[in-house]
Amino acid sequence: MKSYDAVVIGGGPAGMTAALYLLRSGVKTAMAEKLSPGGQVLMTSEIENYPGFPKGLQGWELADKFANHLEDYDLHRINDEVREIKVGSPWHTIVVGDEEVRAKSVVLATGSRYRKLGVPGEERLLGRGVSYCALCDGNFFRDRDVAVIGGGNSALEEALYLARLVNKVYLIHRREDFRGHICYQNKCFANEKIKVIRNKVVEEVLGDSDVEALALRDVCNGEQTRLELDGVFIFVGFEPIIDFVPKEIEMEPNGVVTDVEMRTNVPGIFAAGDIRAKQCRQVASAVGDGATAATAAFSYLEQLD
Repeated sequence: MKSYDAVVIGGGPAGMTAALYLLRSGVKTAMAEKLSPGGQVLMTSEIENYPGFPKGLQGWELADKFANHLEDYDLHRINDEVREIKVGSPWHTIVVGDEEVRAKSVVLATGSRYRKLGVPGEERLLGRGVSYCALCDGNFFRDRDVAVIGGGNSALEEALYLARLVNKVYLIHRREDFRGHICYQNKCFANEKIKVIRNKVVEEVLGDSDVEALALRDVCNGEQTRLELDGVFIFVGFEPIIDFVPKEIEMEPNGVVTDVEMRTNVPGIFAAGDIRAKQCRQVASAVGDGATAATAAFSYLEQLD
């Protein structure tokens, strides 16, 4: 069984930052990531609010910069999915794919996945007009009509991206007011291709082999309407990826509970980024979490020695 001082689980901004800080401290570190490094950043068309890039940059560009920063360090990469963590003292055992590795400290940084609406037709028509990634699938809907569901930053950003490609974007929100930043709201409301539909919820995604329409309900008067379109992009929040997290670790519905130093209630296990129970889910906050978790892990390792 391979042994490490630290294993970072997840290769997004939080995980790569944690790995960088650990490696710079001389800690023998492995990073487990089943996909390409970058996490949710890879599915973001443009990032405008990351400090140091006032003109913005593409999500994949920022992910590449993070990954390139690790190239000169002796990082052990494990390209498989973490299935289980067995809590121990001082060693924790991580089941990755078909092998086991052990580490004195572990940083959980698996991020989050898009939350589903949970309405009829959503699962059945996934990949046939239903999508959770405009950057991935937007090109399939050139010059067609689509809907974006949601009222936060992700929904507004993706609506703006899709407006470059499609004929019409229906931006549907269940409330009157949007939660996204004012700068994104202003851009959406001023865009001639984006039609804002407020106070309506999706009751069903309609279609036989492909998406054909949405069944909508007005939350104020209960009126039922049908909106004809070709695709629907759903951005109604995120849920943390915690399937593998052991029961010994304290959790809330929206993620792993930590203190300000990113320590969980289990000695030697830390959490950073969108897997944490918190409100702010941005690249900048994930990077800060990763740096804090790595610093706390290093202090923990020193105390063990």
